[in-house]
Amino acid sequence: MSSRHIVSLIGFPGSGKSTVGVLLAKRLGTAFVDTDILIQTQENATLAEIIARSDHHRLREIEEQVLLDMPISTGVISTGGSVVYSEKIMKRLTAETTVVYLEATLETVDYRISLAPDRGIASGKDQTLADIYRERIPLYQRWAEISVSVDTKSPETIVSDILKKLP
Repeated sequence: MSSRHIVSLIGFPGSGKSTVGVLLAKRLGTAFVDTDILIQTQENATLAEIIARSDHHRLREIEEQVLLDMPISTGVISTGGSVVYSEKIMKRLTAETTVVYLEATLETVDYRISLAPDRGIASGKDQTLADIYRERIPLYQRWAEISVSVDTKSPETIVSDILKKLP
């Protein structure tokens, strides 16, 4: 397997994209990019603050701009959970990277999100977590080249599963 491989991780908030991404980048001997951090750095605000000062649509606009502007080179990219709403971003990622979907059940993400309640989830105020989950799952499935279940596995096992499936 070449260290020049480029992987994009997609999945619901709490699926482990950042944790798995760092470990995967180490195993591949390559760089790691967390697009949520790129957004927060550009906007000088957390995702939750961006949503609070405008709305989730604005966060998605910023996310699209950041992901379309950023250079994609060797590495592992951890995307925001709402990246799948942008056809432009996803077409770019599928053309230039291997898109890996970290599949987590609603119960898993609900629990993990409860551990970090200040996490910014780009959604309407009237939407429940279950609503957002049901809306996004078909989008993650649509764009994924590889899918890996994450509910009962350690981050190291998830990374090994991804490495076995990479082309």
